[in-house]
Amino acid sequence: MTPFFAMSLLFSLTFGQTASLCAPSEYIIHVEKRECAYCLAINTTICAGFCMTRDSNGKKLLLKSALSQNVCTYKEMFYQTALIPGCPHHTIPYYSYPVAVSCKCGKCNTDYSDCVHEKVRTNYCTKPQKLCNM
Repeated sequence: MTPFFAMSLLFSLTFGQTASLCAPSEYIIHVEKRECAYCLAINTTICAGFCMTRDSNGKKLLLKSALSQNVCTYKEMFYQTALIPGCPHHTIPYYSYPVAVSCKCGKCNTDYSDCVHEKVRTNYCTKPQKLCNM
């Protein structure tokens, strides 16, 4: 094996591992209800990272299913429920949220994922904040 080939192989294996970095990542969700006195800051894990994808130049020649791009999404997850403090008795004070156990690069499933990333920052509190460590 030539030194050039060996270096090329080593580079492609290293780049391939770092380029497809998709893993559980710590994240804080801010949850509040209009009727409740507090905003709840929840520590959880979400799937985040970069997945290799390709944009074909022959878009008109391929089926739409061949054009879908991979995203970093849940492989394994479970739901946890938190109690929002300061809610009146007539309000349901519970909030359920996903916790990522493992992640994968794949097609985005709208049944349990938000497949559109908006630029507007909406994850903040407008009320006094309470921290929830689950």
